[in-house]
Amino acid sequence: MPDAPAVSVTNLTKTYRSGLVRRESVRALDGVTLSVPPGTIFGLLGPNGAGKSTMVKILLDVVHASSGEAALFGVPSTTPAARERLGYLPEDHEFPGFLTAEQVLHIYGRMAGVSSADRAERIPELLDRVGLAERSGSKVRGFSKGMAQRLGIAQALLNEPDLLFLDEPTDGVDPVGRRDIRDLLLWLRDRGTTVFLNSHLLSEVEKVCSRVAILQDGTVVRQGTTEKLTAVERVYDIVATPIPDETLHELDGRLRRADEPAAEEGLHRYHAQTEDRAGLNGILDRLRSAGVELESVQPLRQTLEDYFIDVVGTTEKPEAAGESEPASPNG
Repeated sequence: MPDAPAVSVTNLTKTYRSGLVRRESVRALDGVTLSVPPGTIFGLLGPNGAGKSTMVKILLDVVHASSGEAALFGVPSTTPAARERLGYLPEDHEFPGFLTAEQVLHIYGRMAGVSSADRAERIPELLDRVGLAERSGSKVRGFSKGMAQRLGIAQALLNEPDLLFLDEPTDGVDPVGRRDIRDLLLWLRDRGTTVFLNSHLLSEVEKVCSRVAILQDGTVVRQGTTEKLTAVERVYDIVATPIPDETLHELDGRLRRADEPAAEEGLHRYHAQTEDRAGLNGILDRLRSAGVELESVQPLRQTLEDYFIDVVGTTEKPEAAGESEPASPNG
């Protein structure tokens, strides 16, 4: 199904039961519906216990859903054929320390059904791509956390997946390593690979994810593009030459000086509050008539972290974040 979403989840629920005498039920997922377009980097975010791990396990057919449907490229996730197009890197993966990086990839490649000829071609390319070409013969026990993460990503790419699941891929990685992994994810996206990402590091998510969803208490409370969700409604950031005080007064609170400075000397930053596009253009026309030169006008954005906190609240154990409108039953 060439036009099918990479990931499609409809009314997905999962209830866990515990206890031998007094049986108790815990609803981990409660009617989750979402869709991930092919060729995007998607972030699944939410506080600890929100149900993220449960949903990923259902998509990987490690856990069975209580009800609802989940499909990968239009194929039910319970079908073995659906997993032939997947790559996966769990958060706390460990490779046998006595193996070299190259040996690890050969073993995992065999388990993934990659032929010896394909492994011989892909392994050197992947080690080079993740920056481990010079350590291909080194024992894994001597690898740092960042190097182990790079090797894990190489492992997940051995079968040339169309859909890659990554759980905290930059956890424990230094800033240089994080940037390298970001560049790798963007390279995969440009090649058409869909990346399904879990991460606590909201700044990293914001840099690479084009779409996100926030889970809270087993329910999708927000989903959509990062561009739309971080935009502050009807507030615009304006960089311009200094605006006369009388002009600011005439605009009667619709335009105010921003706290943060403009990057370029001689320019100032302002925030405009409008009800619609016509109101914004009216402000801009008034500035031009006052001789103000405009450098840039764009929607004011908040950080993904700020948006996430606004949505889920200041919990003790925040995890990560997600179109700025509540998710509808249709996704």
